[in-house]
Amino acid sequence: MPTVLITGCSSGIGRALADAFRDAGHEVWATARKAQDVEQLAAAGFNARQLDVNDANALARLAEELQSLDILINNAGYGAMGPLLDGGVEAMRQQFETNVFALVGVTQALFPLLRRSRGLVVNIGSVSGVLVTPFAGAYCASKAAVHGLSDALRLELAPFGIRVMEVQPGAIASQFASNAQQQAEQVLASDSPWWPLREQVQARARASQDRPTSAAVFAQGLLAATRKSPVPALVRIGNGSTTLPLMARLLPQRLLDWVLRKRFGLLRPL
Repeated sequence: MPTVLITGCSSGIGRALADAFRDAGHEVWATARKAQDVEQLAAAGFNARQLDVNDANALARLAEELQSLDILINNAGYGAMGPLLDGGVEAMRQQFETNVFALVGVTQALFPLLRRSRGLVVNIGSVSGVLVTPFAGAYCASKAAVHGLSDALRLELAPFGIRVMEVQPGAIASQFASNAQQQAEQVLASDSPWWPLREQVQARARASQDRPTSAAVFAQGLLAATRKSPVPALVRIGNGSTTLPLMARLLPQRLLDWVLRKRFGLLRPL
C-alpha cells in the first residue's frame, strides 16, 4: 500500500486530497496545525498528526515516525491579501515562511524517505503565481516562488529518482476566500491610503470562489495526474487555471494592466 503525506488537511483541497487518496487505496498521513482539526482527521480514520510546517523539530519527529513515504503533497499555505505596502515586510515574511520556506523544509526533512522509495513530490502552487493581481501581491509572489522552487527541485532530485510535480489550481471551492477576507480586514485599516478601495480588496480576497471547481473534482484530477507515466511537471486544474495563464502570456502588458486596474478600481486617482 503506497504511503502519502499531505500537509494542510483541515479543510478544502487538503481534506479532499486525503479522502481521494485513501479511497484509492493509499495509506494517508494527514497533517493539520490545529488540535481540533487533527482530532477530526483521526476520527475519519486517517493517520492524523499535528504539524506546524514551520516547526523544524516537529518535522524531524514526523520523519522519524514515518516508516516509508511514496508521495509528499506540500499543500499547507494561506493567502495574504491587502495592499502590499500596508502589509509590509512582516506580512511578506509570514507569507513566505509558510508558502515557500516551509515547502523546502518539509521536503528536506522527508528527503531520505523519498529517496528510498524513489517517490514523488507534489507542490500546490496557484495560477496567481502566473497572473499577478493587485491586493494579493505577497500571495502571488509566494506562488511564483513555488513555481521556481518546483523547477529547481525537479532538476536536482532527478538523479535520486524522485519526481516533482507542480499543481496550479484555479478557483477551487474551499475556505480559502473566507480566510483571505479575514486576513485582508486585519491588514487594511481606516488610515490606509487604499481604504476607499476596501470593497475591491475584499473582492480580490473572494476571487478564488468565482464559479469554483469542487475540491473533490480537483482532488480526483490530481490523483489521476500522479498515476501518469511520466508524471507531468505541471498540472492545471479548476476554473480559470488555463485561461488566466493564457491571458498573462498573450495580452500586451499595458492592456493586461488596464484590465486589472479597471477590475479592482485602480484607474482613478486616490
